[in-house]
Amino acid sequence: MIVDCAIYREGHRSEGPEDFSDALAEARSAGGFVWIGLHEPSEDEFDLVSQEFALHPLAVEDALKAHQRPKLEVYDDSLFLVLKPVVYEPHGDTVSTGEVMVFLGDAFVVTVRHGEGAPLKAVRDRLEQEPEILGKGPTSVLYAIADAVVDHYLDVATELQNDLEELETEVFSPDSGGSRHTASRIYGFKRQILEFRRATGPLALPMSRLAEAGTLGARVPFVAEEARPFFRDVHDHLTRVNESVEGLDRLVSDILSAHLAQMSVRQNDDMRKISAWAAMAAVPTMLAGVYGMNFDHMPELRWVWSYPAVIALMALLEVLLYRLFKQRGWM
Repeated sequence: MIVDCAIYREGHRSEGPEDFSDALAEARSAGGFVWIGLHEPSEDEFDLVSQEFALHPLAVEDALKAHQRPKLEVYDDSLFLVLKPVVYEPHGDTVSTGEVMVFLGDAFVVTVRHGEGAPLKAVRDRLEQEPEILGKGPTSVLYAIADAVVDHYLDVATELQNDLEELETEVFSPDSGGSRHTASRIYGFKRQILEFRRATGPLALPMSRLAEAGTLGARVPFVAEEARPFFRDVHDHLTRVNESVEGLDRLVSDILSAHLAQMSVRQNDDMRKISAWAAMAAVPTMLAGVYGMNFDHMPELRWVWSYPAVIALMALLEVLLYRLFKQRGWM
C-alpha cells in the first residue's frame, strides 16, 4: 500500500497531484523532488510506480519479493539501495530483520518497506522539521535513512553486549552454569548474532561506494558531492558496528567453549567421586566375600573375636580410603 506521497520544494512539503507522472514533472519544474513511501506493495500497486518512474525491472522484482541482502545497484535512471533494519527483543534474546528498499533518481525517492522495524516514518517526520537538510534533494533522504538504520545497529549492538555479559555471568555462576539449557541458550544467542551480521556485514561495501571510502568506491551517480562526507560518517559507524559484531561472535564462541570445558570438568569430578565410592564399596565386599566362603580350614574362622575384628578392619580401611580420596580432591 502507498503510505505517503508528497512533493518537497526547498525542503518544504506540499501535496502534489495524484498522478505520479504529473507529480514528477511538477517537482522537476520546481527544482524539488517527489518522495513516495510504500509498505509491502502488491504487484499491481507497484506497477503504477515503476512505470511512471522508469524503475529497472530487476530492481522492481527485488523490491516485490524482498528477502534481499544489503546491496547497492546503479541503473541508468536510478539508484537502488537495500537496507535491513534490525529489531532486538531483549526478553526473548531474538533478533529480527525487516527490509527497506530505496529507489533514488534525479527528482524522486521511492521507499519500499517490508516487515517491521523500519524507521521511515520517523525519518520523514524529522526531515520535515529540518527543511535546510531536506532542501539538499533526494540525497538527503538516502543519507537520513541509512544513518537512522546504522545508528540503530549501534543501539542493538549495545543491547546485545549487555545481555551477553549477563549470559557470561550466568555461565560461570556455580549455581546455574551447569544447567542443561545453558548450552542451547548460548547457541541460540550465537544464531541471533549471525542474523545481525547478515544485516550489517554486506552493507559495508554499499556504504563504502556511497562514501568513496574504498578501492571500489567509484563515484556513484544521483548522489550529491557535498553529501559524501556524511556517507563517510555512516560508513565509520557501520565499521564500528561490524567490529562490535565480530567481537560479540568471538566472545560467544569463547563462552560456549568455556561452558563445554566446564561441563567436561564437572563430569570428570563426578566420575572421580563415583570411582572413589566404588573403591570404598569394593573393600568390604572383598572381605565379606572371603569370609563368606564355607571352608572348614580358614584362619581365625572359629576365633571368638573374628567377626568384630573383620568389621573393625573394614571400618579402618574405609576411613583410610576416605581420607586418601579426600586429600586428593576426589570426594
